[in-house]
Formats: sequence, structure tokens, C-alpha cells
Amino acid sequence: MRAVVCGAGIAGLALALELDAAGADVLLLEKSPGLRAQGYMIDFFGPGYDVAEAMGLLPRLRRLGRDIEELTFRDQHGRRRAGMRYGQFAKVLDGRLLGLMRTDLEETLFDSLSARVDVRFDTTVESLVNGPDGVRVGLTGGETVSAELLVGCDGIHSRVRRLAFGDESEYLRYLGFQTAAFVFEDPDVRAAVGGEFCMTDTVQRAMGFYGLTDTRVAIFAIHRSPDPVLPLDARSALRQEYASLGWLAPRALAACPASEEVYYDQVALIEMPCWSRQRVALVGDSCAAVSLLGGQGASLAMAGAFILARQLANDASVESALHRYEQRLRPAVTRTQRSARRAMRWFLPANPVELQARRAALKLGQLPVLDRYVARAFLGKPSPV
Repeated sequence: MRAVVCGAGIAGLALALELDAAGADVLLLEKSPGLRAQGYMIDFFGPGYDVAEAMGLLPRLRRLGRDIEELTFRDQHGRRRAGMRYGQFAKVLDGRLLGLMRTDLEETLFDSLSARVDVRFDTTVESLVNGPDGVRVGLTGGETVSAELLVGCDGIHSRVRRLAFGDESEYLRYLGFQTAAFVFEDPDVRAAVGGEFCMTDTVQRAMGFYGLTDTRVAIFAIHRSPDPVLPLDARSALRQEYASLGWLAPRALAACPASEEVYYDQVALIEMPCWSRQRVALVGDSCAAVSLLGGQGASLAMAGAFILARQLANDASVESALHRYEQRLRPAVTRTQRSARRAMRWFLPANPVELQARRAALKLGQLPVLDRYVARAFLGKPSPV
């Protein structure tokens, strides 16, 4: 089989790796000049963890995992207002949990690709002609390639989806939040964070901090916004939106890199009635984004890529493989998207009442029996596939 995979993120890399292992001829496209350097920390567990184990990637991922002692919420003076030991999260998952930077997972997948995979950066899909027996794909630069299958793994704003299924507005469900992530160096901030994942204990907007090395700190930011339109200058927007936060936020904002080095996007779901059409299919956020509120986006992307590759290798026809892939994965995606909508209040409280409720829930999480329930509520229940 000749397969074109568009997008060298987690879903695209995992799919290229598995398709190649099954003997397919794989062309992997990525519009950026290289693997992206931006991204935030993820809790990696559930079906993606199982897939990584099956792919033989767990030893390296465990070495790259970040040792986080506690999730803490701190006020504008740095005082601890609530928190939960990270070990409680691992406990409910029988230890099958890793704290990873998205970039570390992507680099691990990329380094595992064989030389047989034709990887082309600075290249994307410009046009396509879809048919019952194959697809003709027009690439950046004017080249046209033919394949039995084109798979869009190009994220929430998927170009493949737009070309094959229609405008983004038909499928994107904006949840009322915008988010950002960046990395900077500051030894004092790094020392203050220590081994914790620190979140500001605030309403409407929040910033999280976690240490990477001796001097580097990763930032995660999220704020409520009724307007889904993204700013033209991410750095200026962050400095304006989060200026009211105290503690370490002013130093982080002062050290914020240029906009092109900042990850900045909407928090949204992608909901589609069908994930494939003739010989074009979608995997990961392009068809089933669950948002950071639902968590498990990276995990479900890995699972989707693995399932699709195995179905293509084992089923009698491409059509049957695409149907079975969606049939197996969709229930897990639906459950996780439902959890995302429920998580909106506690993830970022809209007012002081909701803030107090989150603090109370975390206090209950210190009690025997209730600790597992609260940890599960904050982490999200793994979605079996």
C-alpha cells in the first residue's frame, strides 16, 4: 500500500511508524521546517501508554518522564492554597502514568522511524482528488502523487479535513478558552517551582509552571474568552491578558519569547459524523480533538494511529479497515469529549464560588477512600478502546 500521511505530530508519526512496520510505502508530510519546538506537559496514560509499550517506546519515554512531586495551587504571594500529591494520580492508574513534554514524545516517535519512510518538511497537501480506489494529492511545489490512502493527522485546524470534508466551522466546537505554552530560562523561578507542577489559584485566567532542567521552566497558560479569534501577536496578548497575576507570573511574562516560539490556540473539540470519505481518513485532533480539558489527546492520537494501521494490515479492504477503526475508537473519544465539557468549571473557575469548591474538593482528596475518587476526577478516567 502507498499511504500519504499529512502532519508530523504525535498521530502522524505514530501512524507512519506502524504503517511502515506493516510493509506500507509511507510518505510523511509536515508543513513546518522541522518538528515543532512548542508544546506543553501532558499526563500520558491510558490507551496511548499501552500502545507505546506495544511499540517498544516505554524505556525511552520513562527516561524522559518528569518527576513531579505534587500539583499545587498557589495565590499571588506564592502561598499554597490547595494541592494533591502526584503519587495519588499514579496510584489510581497502577503506576502507568508519565509526565511528558509533548515534544519529547514526538522526538521519540520520529527517531524510531526507519529510513524507508519518506519524510518531507516544508511540505503539505495543496489539493486532492478523492476516489473509490485511490487519491491524487497535490503537494507544495507542484508535485502530484498517487496513493491508496491519504490520512490527515494535521491537527485541529486540519487542511486535509477542509479539502475533503468541508469548512472548519462545521466541526469545531469552541469551548470558551484560549491557551498558550512556552519555555524560558530563569534559575530563580526554577528553584521556586522545585519538583511541583504549580498553578496559580485564580479565576478567569491561570498560569502553570513546571521545571525542566537546572534553569529552564515550562509555562502553561489558559484564560476564558468569549471571542474565539486568536491574537496576531501572541507575546503581547499574553502580557496583557495575564498582567494581573502575581507570584512568578510577571517574571515569566517578561521572559516570554517571540510569538513564533509560543504555542497559542483555541481550546476546542472537533466533532464529525464520519472520519473517512472514500480514500481520505483523519486521525487524532483533525477528527476527534478532545481538548486539554478532557486530557488524553496524545493518548487517543497514539491509539487511533495504532488501531488504523493494524486494521489496514489485517482487513480485506481499505473501506472495511476505515470503518472498523472508527467503530473501535469513537466511543472512547465521545466519552472523553463529554468529560471535557464537565471539566470546564473546576479546571479554570469562573468565579470565587467555583474556586472555593475546587479547594474543598482537593481537601477531600487527602482523605482515605475519597482520594482515589478526587484524583480520578482531576485526571480523567482512561478511555478503553
